[in-house]
Amino acid sequence: MPELPEVETVRRGLEPFLVGRTISKVEQRRRDLRFPFPERFAARLEGRKIDAVGRRAKYLLLDLDNGAVLVMHLGMSGSFRIAGPAEQAPGRFHHARSRNAAHDHVVFHLTGGTSVTYNDPRRFGFMDLTMRSQLSENRFLRDLGIEPVGNELTPEAVARMCAQTRLNLKSFLLDQSKIAGLGNIYVCEALHRSGLSPDRIASTLVSATGRPSAKLVRLCDEIRNVLGEAISAGGSSLRDHQQVDGALGYFQHTFKVYDREGQPCSEPSCRGVVERRVHSGRSTFYCAKCQR
Repeated sequence: MPELPEVETVRRGLEPFLVGRTISKVEQRRRDLRFPFPERFAARLEGRKIDAVGRRAKYLLLDLDNGAVLVMHLGMSGSFRIAGPAEQAPGRFHHARSRNAAHDHVVFHLTGGTSVTYNDPRRFGFMDLTMRSQLSENRFLRDLGIEPVGNELTPEAVARMCAQTRLNLKSFLLDQSKIAGLGNIYVCEALHRSGLSPDRIASTLVSATGRPSAKLVRLCDEIRNVLGEAISAGGSSLRDHQQVDGALGYFQHTFKVYDREGQPCSEPSCRGVVERRVHSGRSTFYCAKCQR
């Protein structure tokens, strides 16, 4: 499933093609994806101008000129394909986007001749419509925690959450109600950079008075660092993820531990080997020697 950097990369790719354009026609080719489409989905979008393209955690948000917001989730294999006079030139690591019409489920026709097609072979993605004034109560967004990029992720904020849990760090960081948008890849990478074991209990990073430890401060810094680097690299192209122009992200070429089971730890002073184990059905890659 695409994680925050991949979704942010898609957002940045869509933004110049969508903002300021009016949706002239919507082709809705199915009644549902992972969930049914909202009632009168196409009719409620047609004729509306797109004011902004945003992101909340792993969700894309299209703000429309009537105060409505189109909420979209890519699921496991969802992607967008842009076509028309403003179509981008192929990017680095370009791979052609899927043009199998059987998987083209929604086509947004925009003024100026551009079309944006949502393609999703596995149909785990979904779309919803809500009003901006009710966004915080939307069923998909209301229980999300703080954003890991920006100003919300502070050691003090994370310390307050850590002090109230007995979860291990891997489970704590994947809990979307605490920190929204983190996924398996970047949690593994951030924990390795921080020298912290995925099995360590999160509350051990907080002092008896509730203050964040130096290790928790470093973890927050490394979360921001790894996400920022991944966004700059266009995300990690594993399995289905590509950018809107067909380019593949290349952050996977800098992985320290993820998907490197049996390989030497990348820390120069460490002679450990990357191991793999399963936490709650998800593969965890880490070095038991330098992550404590």
